Amino acid sequence: MSKFQKEYFNQIIKLIKNIQKNQKNKISQAAKLIKKTHEKGGLLYLFGTGHSHMLTIEAFFRAGGFAGACPIIDKRIDFTHGARKATNLERTSKVAEKILGKYKFTKKDIFLILSNSGVNQVPVEAALYAKSKGLKIVSIISYEYSKVAPLSSLNKRLYEISDVFIDNHVPAGDALVKINKNLKVAPGSTITGSFIINSILVELAGSLRNKKQIPFYISSNMPNSKDNNLKLINKYSKKIPHL
Repeated sequence: MSKFQKEYFNQIIKLIKNIQKNQKNKISQAAKLIKKTHEKGGLLYLFGTGHSHMLTIEAFFRAGGFAGACPIIDKRIDFTHGARKATNLERTSKVAEKILGKYKFTKKDIFLILSNSGVNQVPVEAALYAKSKGLKIVSIISYEYSKVAPLSSLNKRLYEISDVFIDNHVPAGDALVKINKNLKVAPGSTITGSFIINSILVELAGSLRNKKQIPFYISSNMPNSKDNNLKLINKYSKKIPHL
């Protein structure tokens, strides 16, 4: 193992330990809010732009994943139509409402937003839009990054308008490993974001463990998965447009 690989490994372990130590209460708070949403018949909506969009898919329709999760999917905010275009778009006003307007939010739902910097126009706009519809807001951000990143025209940080915000402890700029005096590489926000999301959802699953059916998918390659998964698909297919 080279010193660079070892440094990345050590930095990731350090981030995970910091999250476990310092964010466990907020992770539990988020899980409790999602449980209330589930018990009322609502959905967990997930929103992210750029690379954060990958984490909304991480939570959706997967082995061991929560069946009540609905990602906000739009080609304008992932890299389907070009990475530069998507990057510019997430800093453009009045985009979020056009994207979110396609979804039928209710006050029973909850909105989880992923934004490492926590300041870009579209994620902040999305949070304000969801809040105006009566949804609780959970966000996953880098608090350190958010404190130093320049604000959008909305002049707000995502954590300021969230009911619960969880700090991924990633440094400003995301990259973790110094290669030379001018360059750092190897981002931390994707791994930590996935860890936080699944920490929330495993907490949720544990709180529902005595239910007749726990609303989580089983891998299609495992025994007894077909009946379990089909029941969940039938329950959510009319609510979640991407199933």
